[in-house]
Amino acid sequence: MSHRPRPRRRRITRITALLALSTLALAGLGAGVAGAATKQAQVTLRLGYFPNVTHGSAIVGVESGIFAKKLGNNVTLKTSSFNAGPDEVQALFSDALDIAYIGPSPSVTAYQQSHGQAIRIISGAASGGASLVVKPTITKAADLKGKKLASPQLGNTQDVALRSWLLKKGLKTTTSGGGDVSILPQDNATTLASFQAGSIDGAWVPEPWASRLVAEGGGKVLVNEASLWPKGQFVTTQVIVRTAFLKDHPDAVKKFLAGQVATTDYIAQNPVKAQALVGQGITKLTGKPLSASLIASSFKTLQFTNDPISSSLRADTKNAEQLGLLSKVDLKGIYDLKLLNQVLKAQGKPAVKG
Repeated sequence: MSHRPRPRRRRITRITALLALSTLALAGLGAGVAGAATKQAQVTLRLGYFPNVTHGSAIVGVESGIFAKKLGNNVTLKTSSFNAGPDEVQALFSDALDIAYIGPSPSVTAYQQSHGQAIRIISGAASGGASLVVKPTITKAADLKGKKLASPQLGNTQDVALRSWLLKKGLKTTTSGGGDVSILPQDNATTLASFQAGSIDGAWVPEPWASRLVAEGGGKVLVNEASLWPKGQFVTTQVIVRTAFLKDHPDAVKKFLAGQVATTDYIAQNPVKAQALVGQGITKLTGKPLSASLIASSFKTLQFTNDPISSSLRADTKNAEQLGLLSKVDLKGIYDLKLLNQVLKAQGKPAVKG
């Protein structure tokens, strides 16, 4: 009886074993590729905001951990603080920021300067919280002629509001500090020191600086900006994103917006805790703590909202154009609220409009 077929069976067995090993090797390679793909899915989101109560949504979202929770494990949040919007715009243009809490005027400037390409407004954040605080001896607009006032930065939201209000009162200003009223754009902390020293007569500033000028500088509120707007509502802070980041990482942006909505809810439901978190965040950013009473006073002038209040943005833009701070701009396309409205719809909340 012949046993010659056995070597052939051995060869077949060896080939089968080699094929099995090859399959395992390829499976391992596939797993490695999948692992690399997962690794590539990691995203860093660079967020900018101010150490101001008007940026309370950003501060609470960071300090409470709401943003980190909503962003999940594959998105790393990195934060930076700024004094005013124009500086944030430069950071966005230089690819140093992805998302920013910012005022309406710098947002429009960024949109115009990039021919509608660089940024999109993706959510509201806060309404109100800005005032003109002056020396007690000043009781009306006419008293400001020949006086020196401050704003956070040339062309920022409060700077436009101040110049526009003065113009409506018949008082002209120039970007170089001339005119009927001299306006000195400067850091908010410097403004407080200057007001206390008597080197300026007042300032149009956001919270908590308006309250600080009253409490620590002995000033009084001459104009609460809310009094100038229908129903007292106007956008003070909104959320913008680099268009390229929105295009490349829509999932990360949507997760961030889920954090924005959750933070707005948290502030509404836990105002005292939210105020404590704002104080905690401002202390970390500036090294100078604010009293709980000062933060509480600031909160009274603010409404935290996901609505960007687009009508006020358009009015603010017209004011900036009239002042010569902005050439005529077409705002069509500046809003992209699709992802925000998806988040709101999923929670049974009404949509917002741009």
